[in-house]
Amino acid sequence: MPDDVTVDLWRQHMANMVTLGKFKPEIDHLVLDGIPRNVEQAKLLESDIKVEALFHMVCHDTSKLEERLKRRALRDNRLDDASDKVIHDRLETYQKETKPVLDYYGEKLVKEIDAEQFPFEVTRDILSQVHTTKAERKNRKLAEVAA
Repeated sequence: MPDDVTVDLWRQHMANMVTLGKFKPEIDHLVLDGIPRNVEQAKLLESDIKVEALFHMVCHDTSKLEERLKRRALRDNRLDDASDKVIHDRLETYQKETKPVLDYYGEKLVKEIDAEQFPFEVTRDILSQVHTTKAERKNRKLAEVAA
């Protein structure tokens, strides 16, 4: 799917979430998963969001990552996605298209999360980083007012 269509679909979804009261931009934090997938999408989203942190799920053991992807595909009944070739292609696409997003946002915003942990630990670490980022933003605003 073209990047502009993907981002437009995301915009429509977010507008619906706001209309339904499920997302309140003035008070809620938004944690995205799966978008932006590449630098072009990141550029298209610049007018919509202010990125305060980017969570990079790190799994150093490629065999664990491949096994996790295979289990998830089988669990979600996506049998085609469980093949070794599809998993290899997904990892190759990640290296080529998604990993450059980390460079685009810069190392100051990138927060590494150990993806080899249990899911509840990953969630805990992400929420901890959200809390830290929120506190840093509040401190910046206080410093601006005091200046």
